[in-house]
Amino acid sequence: MFGPNRIQGKTVLITGASSGIGEACARALAAHGAHLILCARRQERLTALQASLEAAHGVRVQVYRLDVRDRPAVEALAADLSRNGVVPDVLVNNAGKALGLHLLHEGSVEDWEEMIDTNVKGLLYMTRAVLPLMVARDSGHVVNIGSIAGHQVYQKGAVYNATKFAVRALNEGMALDLFGTRIRVTSIDPGLVETEFSRVRFHGDVNRARAVYEGYQPLRPEDIAEIVLFVLNVPEHVNILDLVVLPTAQRSAHMVHRTPSGG
Repeated sequence: MFGPNRIQGKTVLITGASSGIGEACARALAAHGAHLILCARRQERLTALQASLEAAHGVRVQVYRLDVRDRPAVEALAADLSRNGVVPDVLVNNAGKALGLHLLHEGSVEDWEEMIDTNVKGLLYMTRAVLPLMVARDSGHVVNIGSIAGHQVYQKGAVYNATKFAVRALNEGMALDLFGTRIRVTSIDPGLVETEFSRVRFHGDVNRARAVYEGYQPLRPEDIAEIVLFVLNVPEHVNILDLVVLPTAQRSAHMVHRTPSGG
């Protein structure tokens, strides 16, 4: 990190924190002195992460087993935070998923509903629950993890694309609705990042998921966490509204240069 550490002592709430980009953000932020509220569906992973970060960095880490699709549970979390006088300085809306890769007329409606409920409605539920706490204090930063898929549509991904276009629109609309406040809003929109993403998309097909990342160097979760650190650490008069980040081998949603060596 360049310059002063403006993250130290802040409280950051991260959804989807048990793996991938969410976990990498938790580790990077804890290393810079942030206190954490970590939410995910897999309690055992959260508990292990909590113990690791508290021992390594001496920060406060609270964990909540939470599915962002569950609106009453999200609202209960916000009420619990408010009751205990905890107002997150930062909300990282990271929870999200892709399911299936099919032509629209052959897609699974169940997959569509789960993507929409997680990527769009889950982000809305969490933001609606937490943002009023920030508005009342007139400070805070919302970071939405979007995707290159919210900028460019690709075949067989129409519904996932639609959810990420929605995230992009919500990010921009949120920023407009917070006009006159000191609350900042950012969308980080990655290209190909090697996480559990493809394994989830292909419903556990490990070989098919592995092939997505063969022949080039994809982004790592730690790369996105480093960018989140940068965005959060810029001076308060600076707001990075939207940032697209791709691996060097990828130039669009459709173009990835693959070589036998994978370099």
